[in-house]
Amino acid sequence: MCIESLKCLCKCDEEATFSSEEEHGSDDECLSENNSAKEPVAKRAKANKHPTWSWKTEDDIDMAPQALRFLPTREPGPQLRPCDAHTPMSLFKKFFSDTAVLTQAARACAKGHKYKWTDVSISELYCYIGLLFYMAMVKLSSITDYWWQNNLFSVPFPATIMSRDRFCTISWNLHMSHPDADQDNDKKRGTAEHDRLFRARSLMDTIRLACKAIYHPRKNLTVDERMVACKANTGMTQYMKAKPTKWGFKLFFLADSSNGYTADFAVYTGKNPFPTGHGLSYDAVTSLLDRIVLGSGYHRLVCFKFGACGTYRDNRKDCPRNAANSLTKKSVRGSIRWIRDKHLVFVKWMDTREVSVCSTIHAAYTGDNVQRRAKTQNGWRTKSFPCPAPVTAYNQHMGGVDLSDQLLQYYSTQHKTMKWYRKLFLHFLDIAATNAFIVHKELYGTMTHKEFMEELIAELCGVSQKIPPKRTSADHVPFPGTEQTSDATTGHRTCGLCKAKHGKRQDTPWKCQACDVHLCVQVKRNCFLEWHKDV
Repeated sequence: MCIESLKCLCKCDEEATFSSEEEHGSDDECLSENNSAKEPVAKRAKANKHPTWSWKTEDDIDMAPQALRFLPTREPGPQLRPCDAHTPMSLFKKFFSDTAVLTQAARACAKGHKYKWTDVSISELYCYIGLLFYMAMVKLSSITDYWWQNNLFSVPFPATIMSRDRFCTISWNLHMSHPDADQDNDKKRGTAEHDRLFRARSLMDTIRLACKAIYHPRKNLTVDERMVACKANTGMTQYMKAKPTKWGFKLFFLADSSNGYTADFAVYTGKNPFPTGHGLSYDAVTSLLDRIVLGSGYHRLVCFKFGACGTYRDNRKDCPRNAANSLTKKSVRGSIRWIRDKHLVFVKWMDTREVSVCSTIHAAYTGDNVQRRAKTQNGWRTKSFPCPAPVTAYNQHMGGVDLSDQLLQYYSTQHKTMKWYRKLFLHFLDIAATNAFIVHKELYGTMTHKEFMEELIAELCGVSQKIPPKRTSADHVPFPGTEQTSDATTGHRTCGLCKAKHGKRQDTPWKCQACDVHLCVQVKRNCFLEWHKDV
């Protein structure tokens, strides 16, 4: 969780309390202030806020702050009528509705058409999305590999939904905003009115709204950052050395730690034009915690009546740095140090290395222990070590972030693309599908993630998961393509084998009844027989 700003948030709470006390001062104090308003006031010397800070140990007793009342605005969980039946596709459409699909206007460029263009219908775009999810489950090295024919590694399904050229044409011309509106926004570049995320804004806002409306998170929330791989030169991509994905878009997201549901998210576009003065972490966290939507009593931030627990850096402003009795490199494993500053407790714990956590919810140490492998004279053994309460809770609930990332990565639609906004489009698809699965699991709990995705793909593509029985050789017989007429050329179609194998156009009135493919049936050119050699 981005909790480096936790101290700033706590300071906000103190400042708000202090201001309230000033506003409700006595009449004598107000009168005194009025009488001395014209007198010069000496500048106060800056005093050390905590001159006697010293770390305490696990043997010292600490009391947890008074627990906040948990008052969510809605009953936590899915916000759907239990009497309605919900399929994987119907839940996915809650996040990615027909209205959202209509905004994904696939439009051909005015010049340089490589393929003939026809407008995309809603059903066809859902089929396109279904193929994206199919490719996420069946991994091949290249998009064109999914349309290989007569190859040991061929996968037949994509070609039954749409042709390779049609799929690629939709990909090249997929937009999340109108091109004319894009040009108007580009003209504003360099001004405060320019929106860097304009090409993705429409769908992003739709998905965010759906995430908030369809599910209300439980008590423990996690806030963290996520990277979406992209090296496009947009001015918004970030480089993070410590992340597995080093280049890309940085997203801040709010997740329910119990199941990994993405409750809200925001894309970081660079320097904040409206900074609060408390730093990026503060701005990112507070932008995702909407008390009007969530309610109060949630575990993560004090001055909004949210409890908070997370790691911090020792060199951050107002954190205890030079206090006496701190941990050292020679401190034994399991050593605990803590300092309480009103409702905020700072805790240090020695594991394999020093861990620093602060909390407004917990007492410093409540007798918890953790199991760790440790080297002894008799070899490696499992030993029990004391562990601070904030560390125990942090490890327990920050698993929601790991779970969210894990679910998104299982069947991610991400692949190489030339357009930066397409990278975000694919990530929005991942969020919609993963959240739909989590809601389905909350409602029914009958499908694994893999089974859910398989059913979702089948529904989006309008097919059944059940493969039809294999036809026998008796089913493969020549059959007229159309009824015979006086016109000798009526009903003639191009022979499938002549075109595929020889690259020639040979028309024939005959087709295979089982394969539904036109094939030559002639004495000198029996394509029908050659086509069915392996049947």
